[in-house]
This record gives sequence, structure tokens and C-alpha cells, in this order.
Amino acid sequence: MNKRIHRISFVNPEKFPFFYGYIVLFIGSVGVLASIPGQTVGVSVFTDPVKDALGLSRNQFSNAYMIGTLISAFFVSKAGVLFDRFGARYVAFFAAFFLGISLLLCSVSVEISQAFASFLALESWMIPFSVMTILFFCIRFTGQGVLTMASRNMIMIWFDRNRGKVNSISSIAVSLGFSSSPILINKLINDHGWEFSWQMMAISLFIFSFLILLFYRNRPEDYNLKPDGYLKAMKKVKLQQVEKNFTLIAAKKTRAFWTFGLALAFNSFFITGFTFHVVSIFTNQDYSRSQAIAIFVPISIIAISVSTLCNILSDHIKHTIFLYLMLGSGALASLGLLFLAQTWGVYLLIIGLGCYSGLFAVVNAVTWPRYYGRKHLGAITGKVMSFLVIASAIAPSMFSLSFTKLGSYSYISYLTLAFLVILLFASFQAKNPQHS
Repeated sequence: MNKRIHRISFVNPEKFPFFYGYIVLFIGSVGVLASIPGQTVGVSVFTDPVKDALGLSRNQFSNAYMIGTLISAFFVSKAGVLFDRFGARYVAFFAAFFLGISLLLCSVSVEISQAFASFLALESWMIPFSVMTILFFCIRFTGQGVLTMASRNMIMIWFDRNRGKVNSISSIAVSLGFSSSPILINKLINDHGWEFSWQMMAISLFIFSFLILLFYRNRPEDYNLKPDGYLKAMKKVKLQQVEKNFTLIAAKKTRAFWTFGLALAFNSFFITGFTFHVVSIFTNQDYSRSQAIAIFVPISIIAISVSTLCNILSDHIKHTIFLYLMLGSGALASLGLLFLAQTWGVYLLIIGLGCYSGLFAVVNAVTWPRYYGRKHLGAITGKVMSFLVIASAIAPSMFSLSFTKLGSYSYISYLTLAFLVILLFASFQAKNPQHS
């Protein structure tokens, strides 16, 4: 197997002057950042100009996003199985490449819609709605789903004892990139238009897809290496004795899988709904568009601080503590949205979202290999990713309906607070299956 890998590789990790895992850490973090065009934080800035250009209402545009994302959720778990079979290198390459193609199609979505309308001799909102539904499926599946999962899992596979410390470095870079991206993308749109902005992102992804082939590597064992580098013999024996590798079926029988998975899904739901409508949420409270987008800066500062500290602590303390902190942070964010008209409500929202995002970065990356081993990591995280995708799919529409039917986004907080209370009670027996 190693000979075959070497024949198709320009870079051989075994001959590197230092542990290749640090290259994996860098390029894998860039891979997560490259998924931004397929993430809500990268789509939300396009919401208003694109829906207006297509002649869609806010609810119609949100529903197209919901349906496209929901469809992608059914395929993400399958991609996890492909990750286990073919590795991060090829799975990430095809995800990045097809994400680029999808963005090119998004940039001409108006022309595509007009072409179909002319061909069918029909003027209906259903045509641009259907076009955007398909395109949202493509960018959500390849970007939010596959590219993110493959890049993050690759980093975790190359490290074990230092997994938390390494993830803290990756989380800082990712948090900075995600928080600054709405501001940068918004400037790009203002200066060059939304069509050109998507085209520039597509070209960048085509370039990065070939960097994936050059630098992404699946497992250290393929090159006679061990996670974290060469470990002392006694520590290697200890690692082999302790680690249990759970299949997806076995993992789904544990309470920890569902409580952690649903807690992560809540973050995906709230962040997606909030981010997708962030401009509308704040302009209805007399804030400007720039002020609305700027809220991601303090959120990211808190997220980076929390993720850095908790990633380091994750190598030493029980992860159920992180689970309880996540649920508490979600409650703060929900209360902040409920009382957003008050200044202290804005502070609660910022603190809650910042803490939850920081903890999300720890739990979503470190918990799964630590609780269930590395062998079936793709299948397990692929299933969890489907939870996140489903949650992010329904969020924009639910937030939109709360505003258009009830008159305020704040009513969604009653639903989220109830969910958090139920999940809190369910999490009391969520133990690490490695210790059972």
C-alpha cells in the first residue's frame, strides 16, 4: 500500500525533517476555512442581494436554503463512509473542486433562471426557487458537509495525546477566518458585486483543490509514523490497550453520541438562523447593516479565548463538563435574542454565542475520536454532521417564520430554551464509552 501511495505523491511525510502532522494541521485548517463559501457565514452576506436579483421573498429564499440543505444531510453520512474507505485526500479534493463549480453556477443563477423561464415560456418564482434549491444543495453538501468533515478529521487522526492542544491552534485560525469572512465578503460584494465575488471564491477553490492533492495525507500509519510523531514504546502499548474503536451502530447505542450530537446540532441551528438573518435581526432594532455584521468580531474574540483554553483542558478533564457549559451558553444566547431590544440582551447574545462557538470547536473535533476511536471516525462524524446539516437547514426558515408570522425573531427563543432544558436532563448519564 505504501508503495502505491508514494507513486502518486509528490510529498513523502516519512522523509520530512519534522513530524508531518504539523503540515496536516496547517493545510487541514486551511481546508476548513476553504469551506466558508458553503457555510452559513459565507452565504448569509449574499442573502439580500441575491434574493432581490432573483425576485424571491425572504421566506422563499430561506425555504430554498432549507430544502437544499436538508437534501444534502442525507448524503453527508454516506460521505463519512467514503472518508473511512478512501481517506481525506481524495474526498476533500472532490469536495473542494465541486464546491468551486457550484459557486460558478451560483454566480450565474439569474441567467440560469431566465434561460429556464424562456425555455418553458413561464414566469414564476418557482423557477429561481428551484434553481437556488439545487445550488444550495451543492454548496452545502460539498462545503459545510464534506470538505469540513474531511479536513477536521484528518487533523484529529494525525494526533492523539496532543489532540486538544493541536485543535486549539486550528480553532484559533478557523475562528478568526470565520468571524472576519462576513466583513471581507461584504466588502467584496460592495466593491465588485455578488456575481464576481462568487467567481473569485470559485477560482480560489480550484487552486486549493490541487494543494489538497499535494499536501493532504490520510493516516500517519501509511508512512510508518504514529499519531503525535514517534512515541515511546511504553506509551504506544498503553495507547493500544486503552483505545476502543466503535462502529457507527455501536456508537449510536450510547447516550453520549446523542447528547453531544444534539448539543452540536443546537449550535448549528442557532448560529445558522441568526447568521442567515443577522442583518434583518439588527436592522429591526435600529442598527445598520455594517453594525450587524460587525457583531461577529466580539463573538469571535470570545470564541477564540474559550476554544483555546478548553482545547488545552480537553486533554485532562471530562468532556461532559464541556457539554454542560455548552447548554448554559445556549441558554444565554437564547435569552439574549429574547431581550435583544435591551442593551444587556445584546451582551448576553454575544457572550452566549461566543462561548458556545468556542466549545463547539472543541467538542466537534476532539470528543469523537476520544470517545469512539479513529477507525470508524468518518462514519461517526458523518452521521453527526448530518444532524448539524439538518439543524442548519430548518433554522433559516424557522427564524424567518418567527419574524414574518409573529412579528419578531425573539419568539424562537422559547423553542430553543425548552430544547436546552430537555437536553440538560438527558445529558446527566452521558459517559465516555471508552471507560465502560
